[in-house]
Amino acid sequence: MVQVAHGMTVVVGLGVSGRAICRHLARHNVPFMVADTRQAPPGLDDFYAAHPGTLVHCGPLTAIDFSHAHEIVVSPGVDPNTPGLEGLLARHNPATGEPMLVGEIALFKRAVKAPVAAITGSNAKSTVTTLLGEMAAAAGVYAAVGGNLGTPALDLLAQHPYADLYILELSSFQLETTPYLGAASVAFLNICEDHLDRHGDMAGYRAAKQRIFLGAQHAIVNADDPLTWPSDDLAIVEHFTSDTPAGEAWGLTCLDGNIMLVQGDDCWISARELTVAGQHNYLNALAALAMGRALGFSKQSMCEALRAFKGLPHRSEVIAHINGVTWVNDSKGTNVGATLAAINGISATLAGKLILLAGGVGKGADFTPLAAPLEACARTVLLFGEDAPRLSAALSASNNVHRVDNLHQAMAAAWQIAQPGDCVLLSPACASLDQFANYQERGDAFRHWLMDKQTEVNS
Repeated sequence: MVQVAHGMTVVVGLGVSGRAICRHLARHNVPFMVADTRQAPPGLDDFYAAHPGTLVHCGPLTAIDFSHAHEIVVSPGVDPNTPGLEGLLARHNPATGEPMLVGEIALFKRAVKAPVAAITGSNAKSTVTTLLGEMAAAAGVYAAVGGNLGTPALDLLAQHPYADLYILELSSFQLETTPYLGAASVAFLNICEDHLDRHGDMAGYRAAKQRIFLGAQHAIVNADDPLTWPSDDLAIVEHFTSDTPAGEAWGLTCLDGNIMLVQGDDCWISARELTVAGQHNYLNALAALAMGRALGFSKQSMCEALRAFKGLPHRSEVIAHINGVTWVNDSKGTNVGATLAAINGISATLAGKLILLAGGVGKGADFTPLAAPLEACARTVLLFGEDAPRLSAALSASNNVHRVDNLHQAMAAAWQIAQPGDCVLLSPACASLDQFANYQERGDAFRHWLMDKQTEVNS
């Protein structure tokens, strides 16, 4: 049995965030040891070089006696219910009154001096986080952007110690070990089935996400998705909707044939001025506008940032317009909720029909919610990958479905089927690991196939 020394902090997990936690503790001269359930974590030699003399335990956490630890800090990828950690999330250090088990964001909160803006949701949180950062820059605000997206929060703090604002994307894994956030503005964008293997059920998943509201001064939530609404009262809660808004809520309305992004009766910007595709991206823009206004950014600067924002790679990214057909890469659509958002968002503004490319590793998801929206807007659905049979079973009764072996075959079929005004959408509703290293590689394959095809057309 490994005995943790009195007053020692234990860092669990030697991934990207775990190493950021170690760097933070070292900068603040906090004594710590490290534990990782893997027998040989990648990069262990580099860790020893950076932190010579640090005790590292590799293997089951049940071999560690945590009873004398000052604190256990877990990486987001480590389940707080991992054998050896059971019950620690609910325990407090009798000497300090602080929780015994926390995550990186708890350390960030203790150290940060500037206001924090935080974004969570099953989908679109990276887009809104990045867009809010662009709005801050346009407004002349020195904002550091990271968290679950890009730079870990604790490294962000070290790299930008004098930032005026920290903008963080936060996952449910990060939030479940955050006792208190106290952000100046937060957004809970949407929620759908995801990470249920970690949280147990939707109630557990939602409860983790809801921790973003702890101590928040302002919140923006989805009027069309009540599960995003805070369980407890907050001073200021605003709503965004895909409909014409009631009162002072944020929403979309049609004016002289143009879709307008509005707050109440106040028109902010026309959707025609945006370069991102789909109604779901208009909602992302509304969430960012609401947060930016709460943070004091000017309307002019935020609208300038919106006009310039081209979206993020692999997230409803318009790759090409060829022969009147739009090709959209939404390879980041790795769950049903993300794909639903892309289907509904793009079909709402589409002149023709949708051709969906989907498939991969479905993670046990229920694909039936895709059937009705596709029946209303799709010309055909092209399926590939490991869970193509399950997708086909869920969609075939009401949709024109064809199965192929891989993404390239799906794109070749879409090329033959698509008509002017149509959109070919890669939004797989599945993980990519059956045929690709990750969703980025899958999206790049989509892009490269189109580049070759565009060269062929132009030659």
